[in-house]
Amino acid sequence: MTWELLSETLRLEHYNTRLVVLGVAFLGATAGLVGSFLLLRKQSLLGDALSHATLPGIGIAFALMSALGFTGKSLPGLLIGATITGLLGVLLVLAIRKTTRLKDDAAMGIVLSVFFGLGVAILKMVERIPGQSAAGLDGFIYGKTASMVWSDFVLIAIILVITTAVTIALLKELTLLCFDANFASAQGWPVLWLDIILMALVTAVTVVGLQAVGLILIIAFLITPPTAARFWTNRLGWMLFLSATIGAISGWLGVSISALYSNLPAGAIIVISAATMFLFSMIFGTARGVLPRYLRHLKLQRKVGRQHLLRSTYEILEETQDAKPLKNLPIPMDLLRKHRYWSKGELPKLIRQARSEDHIERQPSGELRLSESGFGEASRITRNHRLWELYLIKYADIAPSHVDRDADMVEHLLGAEIVHQLEAELDLSKPTIDSPHTIEPKALGPLSEPTG
Repeated sequence: MTWELLSETLRLEHYNTRLVVLGVAFLGATAGLVGSFLLLRKQSLLGDALSHATLPGIGIAFALMSALGFTGKSLPGLLIGATITGLLGVLLVLAIRKTTRLKDDAAMGIVLSVFFGLGVAILKMVERIPGQSAAGLDGFIYGKTASMVWSDFVLIAIILVITTAVTIALLKELTLLCFDANFASAQGWPVLWLDIILMALVTAVTVVGLQAVGLILIIAFLITPPTAARFWTNRLGWMLFLSATIGAISGWLGVSISALYSNLPAGAIIVISAATMFLFSMIFGTARGVLPRYLRHLKLQRKVGRQHLLRSTYEILEETQDAKPLKNLPIPMDLLRKHRYWSKGELPKLIRQARSEDHIERQPSGELRLSESGFGEASRITRNHRLWELYLIKYADIAPSHVDRDADMVEHLLGAEIVHQLEAELDLSKPTIDSPHTIEPKALGPLSEPTG
């Protein structure tokens, strides 16, 4: 590879390179759009079954065109044959699912393996047709990206336009179909026709993708971009856009690398490119990525630990004082450690965190004392905890002996709006409940202010 070749490839100076790169990029965008709905419907492998089911149609179409005196390798005829058997495979999957107790994965596995085996056998048989050469038909298995011509590009572009138009026009209906098909059916929506439209789009993408990446690898175009996009967003609109973009970039990147290194097959590099983007998304995706989720978990752990420390400190002040309002007195370390039975290394870590946030002050004697801001925060946290306890006892029928544990699991997620709703629901101006569980009325009053 030279810098000149790299520059020519990136700028798409050559006609064939430009045709192939744009064609595969369009195919990736189309597959990303359609694959998103398959992913949300948990039917991603249906595209795999469909792609493998196209192989017998290619062999049968070649044999029929040869018997009728036409050119056996006519691409439109081969694609028509692939479409027919592909749809037949999908219908068989649906029939097995509707008429038996077999799950989707079993039905897809049966159709996939049987149709692929039948296709391989038919391709072997058509090689012996006299006067016709079946050489090159196996290219539909692994793809023939470099042999893409203008008619292939036009066909892919048309499918992209149709898919985009249908997606925009039926976005609401397809969204309902993906997330709750039973509800859609109960509301009178034509679920069957929506399923047929979705399957037609999948079939179209699969058939036109045979020429580019092959029937084995086309499933990567249908699954990988949507799953990668899912790590970045929880909104369907953005997911569709990101999935189409990732599919297009995967196609462009794979074909470009294959053009730079002639010994690398384009279909395989396209899939590797998509898998690389998936791996990056899985780690760094802002919505569901491993690293952001881990960082959010650490942040929540720190928040939980801080709230436990402040609430424990406030409760100790309540237990050790009879006079009101509370005095913000120093607390011995041993008394604090016994309150929640923290481990030996856990409590010092929480104290360091609280001191860095200016919630706790260490006294010269080694005791701890809440700062002014820490006292107010501790009072608020304790009040919210007991407010949630009251709600669980009154409305969730939680046993009083378990309410402290259950409240402890949820209270850290209470925001100001939820607290206001709890106060309104409980109507704290009236007597709350008759319960053997002891919750001191002081916890339900206004936030305490420190004295002393």
